[in-house]
Amino acid sequence: MSRAPTLLCGVTAIILAWAGAAHAQSAPTPAAATTAATDDGSGAYRTQRYRNLFAERLGRSPQETHAKIEQAFQKLFHGDGQEERVYFETGANANGTLAYITDWANNDARTEGMSYGMMIAVQLGKKREFDALWNWSKTYMLTTDPANPSRGYFAWSMGTDGTPRATGAAPDGEEYYAMALYFAARRWGNGKGIYDYQKEADTILRGMRHHPVVTATPPFRIHPGDKPFVEPDAPWPSPNNRHEQEQAQKAGKPWPPQRPHREPRPVTVGPMVDEAHAMVRFVPETFIPGTDPSYHLPAFYELWARWGPREDRAFWARAASVSRDFFVQTADPATGLGPDRADFDGTPLKNWDGSPGSFGYDSWRTISNWSVDRSWWNKDPRQQALSDRVQRFLAGQGIDRFADRYTLDGKPLSDRHSTGMLAAAAVGSLAATPGQVSDDFLRALWDTPVPSGEQRYFDGMLYLMSMMHLGGEFRVIDTTKK
Repeated sequence: MSRAPTLLCGVTAIILAWAGAAHAQSAPTPAAATTAATDDGSGAYRTQRYRNLFAERLGRSPQETHAKIEQAFQKLFHGDGQEERVYFETGANANGTLAYITDWANNDARTEGMSYGMMIAVQLGKKREFDALWNWSKTYMLTTDPANPSRGYFAWSMGTDGTPRATGAAPDGEEYYAMALYFAARRWGNGKGIYDYQKEADTILRGMRHHPVVTATPPFRIHPGDKPFVEPDAPWPSPNNRHEQEQAQKAGKPWPPQRPHREPRPVTVGPMVDEAHAMVRFVPETFIPGTDPSYHLPAFYELWARWGPREDRAFWARAASVSRDFFVQTADPATGLGPDRADFDGTPLKNWDGSPGSFGYDSWRTISNWSVDRSWWNKDPRQQALSDRVQRFLAGQGIDRFADRYTLDGKPLSDRHSTGMLAAAAVGSLAATPGQVSDDFLRALWDTPVPSGEQRYFDGMLYLMSMMHLGGEFRVIDTTKK
């Protein structure tokens, strides 16, 4: 789900904006109509060698790299509560400690950040933090009300007090939850109840593909007995975000922005994947078209084709192959930039406000996604050219000043240089041709401090995971492979 550095506008506004425009779905591409072979490739999954590019290319020792990663973890998870950390423990229940990760600027907790936090924790062996985040997710975010068509999914945004900010789901959260839980099962073994990690991951994956198609009319509840959720006319106030207010004042726009009242209309929710195209959808609401390229995670799909429910393994193998083709289809031939959202044939879809499709906050992650796939599996030589293209374009803009949003052909749409985008682009060096440009990205990320302040959530999560990827500390956790 989009996470621009602004106040939360809610997925409902995006859904209603999309509902006004019909969009025909294209026929499956030839790549989507085939079943991918499940082979192990020639990457780190097979070799069990995870490259530390900071050591290889910058001469930093493994000890320095690990210390830098651990320092970032400690700041973001246990640092100063006002300026540094995004992880907060908030009491306990019968399942143990509860904790959330907050988007500080928007004053909410998102499935994206919660699942990112779990992935970071399992990769670094932080079981307390992992279990506390999962406990909060299951307690507050899992939709259990039978009258909500998203039952079984996790609500993508919740207030840090456990009250809803949205009642729909965003597939990127489910994807990272599932992968983190599979890794937890292999690192720590399965426990009881919600800590039977393998069972919980299987449940999520089955739901993503086999969720029933259900239609109902809002307002909805997350849990039985909750008050019906009605989105307010204006975004929730956040005292932490001064940037958005300043930008609105400069543009002469009202603050906070007002949304027009809309009568509730029926909503149909189905699976999170499009079966015909073997692609993850943007959202499971069926009337919203297309997909989000940054949700495509072929490195994970390969593992689900081995570890997931048996009846779904062939689908995930096919999805991995399709996603690799999709990265090539959506990347601009000159800049390498891809859109936040696209139709299943790769055509960029308009933004929710009606503007042309563009490279934005979600898109940052696409570079990292194909590069990690290259590192783990090394099945698609085209990924090298994709990384070379986008890194070359951004370096030409100025590696210390490129904007964080662009038109696909390379015109800046902001004046902000974001650490999160730098971090994701630096992960491109896992796939890029070795040389000055890719080394410059590594050096720029190494020299960048851990994000702090009001924008530390998305920037910080991407910073830490990118440091782990490039330092060889983000791995396939599988005790059966030695």
